[in-house]
Amino acid sequence: MKKYKIAWLPGDGIGEEVGTEALRVLKCAGEVHQIDWEVERCSIGAEAMELEGVPYPDKTHEVCMDSDAVLFGAVGLPKYDHDPTAKMRPEQGLLDMRSRLGLFANIRPFQLYPTLKDHSPIKEERLKNVDFICVRELTGGLYFGQPQGRSEDGNRAFDSCVYTRSEVYRILQIGFEYAQKRRKKLTLIDKANVLATSRLWRQVAKELAKKYTDVDVEYLFIDRALVRLITDPSRFDVVVSDNMFGDIFSNAAGAISGSSGLLPSASAGRHTPVFEPVHGSYPEAKGLGVANPVGAILSGAMLLDFLGQSEAAKNMRTAVEHAIVRDIVTPDLLTDSTCTTQQVGKWIAQHILDKN
Repeated sequence: MKKYKIAWLPGDGIGEEVGTEALRVLKCAGEVHQIDWEVERCSIGAEAMELEGVPYPDKTHEVCMDSDAVLFGAVGLPKYDHDPTAKMRPEQGLLDMRSRLGLFANIRPFQLYPTLKDHSPIKEERLKNVDFICVRELTGGLYFGQPQGRSEDGNRAFDSCVYTRSEVYRILQIGFEYAQKRRKKLTLIDKANVLATSRLWRQVAKELAKKYTDVDVEYLFIDRALVRLITDPSRFDVVVSDNMFGDIFSNAAGAISGSSGLLPSASAGRHTPVFEPVHGSYPEAKGLGVANPVGAILSGAMLLDFLGQSEAAKNMRTAVEHAIVRDIVTPDLLTDSTCTTQQVGKWIAQHILDKN
C-alpha cells in the first residue's frame, strides 16, 4: 500500500463542492490501486482572509510544503471585486502560493470529447483532432512585476512587466520537451511588435530552437493566436506563453470544449506541485449543486500521473469519458440534465469500483 499526503485547499465559491468530488474519486481509485491518502484541509483566498487575516497563511504554506501534492479549488468573491482601495484580495492567495512554492510552469491540456462537439461554439468541421497543451509561465510578468500600484488621488494606475532570461529559458525548455514527446510543434504566443519582454521571449526561443532541431517553431501575436484558436484549433500542439497571454489564451481555449468546467491543470516548479480545475470560483453557483466537478476530477488524474500512478489516472479519465457518453453531466453540458455535482462525482467514483 503506497501512502501519499495531499494538502486540500478548496478556497472559495464552488471550490469545496468540486474538490469534494475529486477527493471521492481519488479515494475510490486508491481502493482499486492500493493507494492510501492522507488529506489535510487548509484555507486560502477569501476564506483564509476571514479566518487568518491573510489570503495565504503561513500554516497553509507549511502543510503544502510537507505534502506530496496540493489539490486546489478556486479563489475569489464578488464583494472584493468592487473595492479598488482594498489592500488584500483573495486572488493574492493563489499568486502567493505559486510564488512561495516556486511554481513557474502551468500545464493545461485541451482535448475535445467527441460526444461534446455539439456543445462547442466552434463548427464541428473545425474540431477534428483538437489536442494541445498550453505551457504558461506563472511567476513573472505583469502579475508579479514591481512597481505596481495607484497614485494617491486614484487617477493613475501602473503595472510593470519584467522577465529575466533564466525565467524565459526554463519555461520554454519545458515547452520544447513536451513538443518532442508529442507532434513536434511549438507555438510561442507574444506581442513582440510592441513589448520588449516579448522580444526577449522570441530571442530565447530562437536560441533554444537550435538545440531542439526536430521541433517546428512558429511565432504568433496573441491577437492572431486567438483568431487561429477559433478558425483552426487543431493546428496547435504545444503552446508556450508568458503569464498574461497564457492566462488569456488558455481561458479562451476552454470555450472550445463547451464548458471550462471540464478542464484540469497542473502547476509545477521547485516545490510541491498544485493541481486545480481551470474554472474560477463561480460563487453564484455555490451550494446549488450545478458546478461541474470534471475539471477537478481530471486534475486529480494529473496528480496521479505526477505520483507515478498512471494506471489509476487512466481509470479516472476512462470513468469520466463513460459518464459523459451516458449524459451523466451537470447542466452546463446538458441543459435539461438533473444530475448534481455530487451525483456526477458519485457515478464516476462508483464506475471505477465496478469496472475494477
